Amino acid sequence: MGAVRAAPTTVENRDLMRNRIPIALQLYSVRDDCAGDLSLTLQAVAKMGYEGVEFAGYYDRTAEELRDMCEDLGLKVAGTHTGINTLLGDELAKTVEFNQILGNRYLIVPGLPGEYQGSRQAWLNTAEVFNGIAEKIADQGMFTGYHNHTGEFTPMDGEIPWDIFGSNTRDDVVMQIDIGHALRAGADPVSFIERYPGRSKVVHLKEYSATNDEANVGEGEIPWDAVFDACETVGGTEWYIVEQERYAYPPIECAERCIENLRKMGKIF
Repeated sequence: MGAVRAAPTTVENRDLMRNRIPIALQLYSVRDDCAGDLSLTLQAVAKMGYEGVEFAGYYDRTAEELRDMCEDLGLKVAGTHTGINTLLGDELAKTVEFNQILGNRYLIVPGLPGEYQGSRQAWLNTAEVFNGIAEKIADQGMFTGYHNHTGEFTPMDGEIPWDIFGSNTRDDVVMQIDIGHALRAGADPVSFIERYPGRSKVVHLKEYSATNDEANVGEGEIPWDAVFDACETVGGTEWYIVEQERYAYPPIECAERCIENLRKMGKIF
């Protein structure tokens, strides 16, 4: 019989926990559950082992109510998905105040109207819009950023829109790469994390499978080891955020299967 490997010491465990990137759930994944009973859904999410949540809508709750619900369950707020209109003009101050109460630093735009992305010049203009927002909120310890779908990796005028955006925005503008969408578009998500070091502060863990649109995280073709390595060495990643949009099982069960698979991959202790 081979030698039994000793369990890590308490000090080693503390180091692992300190360096480990926490895992949140994008609540869009369980949006119908949230609409039905937000409190019960957050309880279930916390019980699964998620350490935080990213909001995509507030279900008619105040920032104080949402903050208190999360705090009572030990959940942190990893981010919010908020429309570009909430970050412009007089709306920006209201959005910042709401999120400061909520305890959130990351104001991520999940998609853009056509006029923001219809041409190379549109993307250049969009980059300037985000630069302006980032400059206004930087002294408040907050960040803005953009979340890709597939179109951001379709060449436009000889360039990739994700590159147009990334190379023309400030280093503190977050590039929230959605791993599944990137691979679905034929792009290598790892190379883009490496291309923009420090800018993948909040990363969407979404699976991709050419044969199964309903695959949960860990059940498809994503090279997760390479993704995690890039995030943990050059990405500057502070949160992994699970997002599931297609379901082989009830959404709440899919969320649990995703975190169980991440546990098997050693991303949760």
